[in-house]
Amino acid sequence: MNRIVLFLATNLAVVVMLGIVMNLLGPVFGINPRGTLGLLILAAVFGFVGSFISLAMSKRMALMSTGARIITEARSLEERWLVETVRRQAEAAGIGMPDVAIYDAPDINAFATGMKRNDALVAVSTGLLRNMNRDEVEAVLAHEVSHVANGDMVTLALIQGVLNTFVFFLSRVIGNLIDQAVFKREAGSGPGIGYFVVVMLLEVVFGLIASVIAMWFSRQREFRADAGGARLAGREKMIAALERLQLNHGHSALPSEVKAFGISGERLGGLKALLTSHPPLEVRIAALRNAG
Repeated sequence: MNRIVLFLATNLAVVVMLGIVMNLLGPVFGINPRGTLGLLILAAVFGFVGSFISLAMSKRMALMSTGARIITEARSLEERWLVETVRRQAEAAGIGMPDVAIYDAPDINAFATGMKRNDALVAVSTGLLRNMNRDEVEAVLAHEVSHVANGDMVTLALIQGVLNTFVFFLSRVIGNLIDQAVFKREAGSGPGIGYFVVVMLLEVVFGLIASVIAMWFSRQREFRADAGGARLAGREKMIAALERLQLNHGHSALPSEVKAFGISGERLGGLKALLTSHPPLEVRIAALRNAG
């Protein structure tokens, strides 16, 4: 229930903020936010700027939210091995050396993030290092390096920007039409309370649809990263790592800011299945086996 309340409150805040800023910035740039073209331009600006600000901050936010420590100087043979393994994989994938970090968490997890392919971050949990052997850790690292090489973070930001644009745009266009047709507002007059209520409800509905689309893409990128991990570390190592995750998988301790970039794979049903960022682990294992 708290998550639903937070979701609705966030959407309401977006409606209010976007409406205020549109009204303030529109005349400054000679754009009529109530006109179709002006509305589309401002919706695109807000949709993409918000998405790319999040992407630009993703590396710093990931470090702050997990308390991860970047390995600048190896303190142990294990840390040296981690850095050298990622270095070798990055060279094979044709990308710049990512920062390698460790964060303290009991669950088996890892993630990759960053705005640029040549300036990314790959982090692993202490739980992963304790519960996996080196072949399995190597495969997990290869999976994360493949995310970076595939440009998944940038592509996801682009997709989210497009989706944000149409959520903002369509909710206001349809809200304006309903305000005129149902609430009898005259064309050219200011929006009434009906407009704001309809826009808020439409943003919730369109936002949910946009989330389903974004999560579908996220699930596809996991299959591509698994295939990339198999190329870099070996298919049997990648399968073994996923099987280990299947045996030891529990609730992810990753913060919400980077949860979509971490390891997940529980089987869910109904609407939850459409809104999960990762396919079930057994489906990913089967895809790798069938690819061979």
